[in-house]
Amino acid sequence: MPDAAKRANVTLRDLATSVGVSQSAVSMALSDHPRISEPTKRAVRAAAARLGYVPNSAGRALRAGRSTSIALVVPQTGRHVFGHPYFMHLLVGVTEEANARDTALMVSTNPDETHGMAAYERVLRSQAASGAIVASASISDPNVNRMVDAALPVVLVGRFAHLPHAASVGTDEIAGAAAVTRHLVQDHGLTRIAHISGPLDHQTAVDRYEGFRGALAASGRPCTHTLAAGDFSEESGRAAARQVLDSMADLQAIFAANDEMAHGAMLEIRSRGLRVPEDIALAGYDDFGVSRLTTPGITTVHVPAQALGRRAASVLFALLDGVAPDPLHTVLPFELVVRESCGSHHG
Repeated sequence: MPDAAKRANVTLRDLATSVGVSQSAVSMALSDHPRISEPTKRAVRAAAARLGYVPNSAGRALRAGRSTSIALVVPQTGRHVFGHPYFMHLLVGVTEEANARDTALMVSTNPDETHGMAAYERVLRSQAASGAIVASASISDPNVNRMVDAALPVVLVGRFAHLPHAASVGTDEIAGAAAVTRHLVQDHGLTRIAHISGPLDHQTAVDRYEGFRGALAASGRPCTHTLAAGDFSEESGRAAARQVLDSMADLQAIFAANDEMAHGAMLEIRSRGLRVPEDIALAGYDDFGVSRLTTPGITTVHVPAQALGRRAASVLFALLDGVAPDPLHTVLPFELVVRESCGSHHG
């Protein structure tokens, strides 16, 4: 292999392995970040010179003011992505930042449910994007690790505890779920509550369930709960509501892990001649639209998805410019939005 080709293949991971530090430390050392000690900076620079490390060419193009492209990788089908309000809000935010930088945006999805690698491979093999944002990947998806370990700069949307060295942008899902659960227990005195989770191979669903359980345990009241898993769709929310209504006697409330499933639960509750909130209180999560359109409106947690998209793109552009993000993991604030579905008066 020609020397130039070898140098082009040297990655941040190679430098990190050579020096014995994390990839984020290498990135910060190369950008002269004050958090990195001078001996480490010298060791990283020496390894870069010895191995022939070449910074990302797209980053150089951006610094020179030339247009390039970035990718938004969502390992779901296009039907799922473009039919879900979360992704549309996220896409708007990413697009706003990309447009401000005169940078093209490519969206990479899977052709169907069986091709889990396609969304990643399209970006990794084509080299059409200079950096990538990855959203809605499952906890066990090995392709996320491949993206992070590649030479391509990557920003993750959400929490990936097993990848602490990767830049990420998200909200505190555990705290958000705990806030809405405390509202049901403390403000309304509800102690028999069902949770409809998202798919539990996704960190978002795991964190929201953890926040729910933690708030019940910390309430100091004799709370009882049951769990049914959905897939964040309205149909799965209705099916899960059917399950918990049939299995838990004297159910007082349902907390669904997103508003689409909460709406499905509302339809199932009403189909049984029950009322929301008089017979069953209801809460959701996300606040992307449906929670404001139902009667009664659904109590929920507002997720700033558009701001998440903007921030993820901003962090990615910083990486492309050779600047390590500080902090490495950005956490944006959430907001508890109380509406009538839990028994409260709107506003």
